[in-house]
Amino acid sequence: MSAHSLKFWVAVLYAAIVAGIVSTIVQLLLWWTFWDALPGILYRDARFAAAIIMGQEALPPPETFDWQVMFIATGIHFILSIVYVIMLSQLIDRLKLKSSLIMGGLYGLALFTINMYGFVILFPWFVGTRDWITVVAHIIFGVSAAGVYKALSIS
Repeated sequence: MSAHSLKFWVAVLYAAIVAGIVSTIVQLLLWWTFWDALPGILYRDARFAAAIIMGQEALPPPETFDWQVMFIATGIHFILSIVYVIMLSQLIDRLKLKSSLIMGGLYGLALFTINMYGFVILFPWFVGTRDWITVVAHIIFGVSAAGVYKALSIS
């Protein structure tokens, strides 16, 4: 593996991990601040994500903590984060930091649209996550992914 290739993968992995964590924390804080829905909404969304692998059997209530569901949902979250950062890296590779952050925000908005209006064709239960907090979380994902990727990939 070349030094350039290693630098790319390190930047992608760190950007995906940081963006996945930061966007989740922001989403949790917004739920906590504006809605009286925790922890049920977190468990619901984890079941939605886990159902991609586990099937619709993961969906029914109760919306309680389940280690298997949380493990699978977290894995899906980070695998998608890596894939999304790889795609974002191609869009921002030649941009300066400020432009990369703007593009990251727009990219996050595009991801929200694709995830919540496109993927629902295959996974219709995600319709329940179409809200302004999820939009903000996707935008934060894009901005933080772009920022970390740029910080780590600058030659």
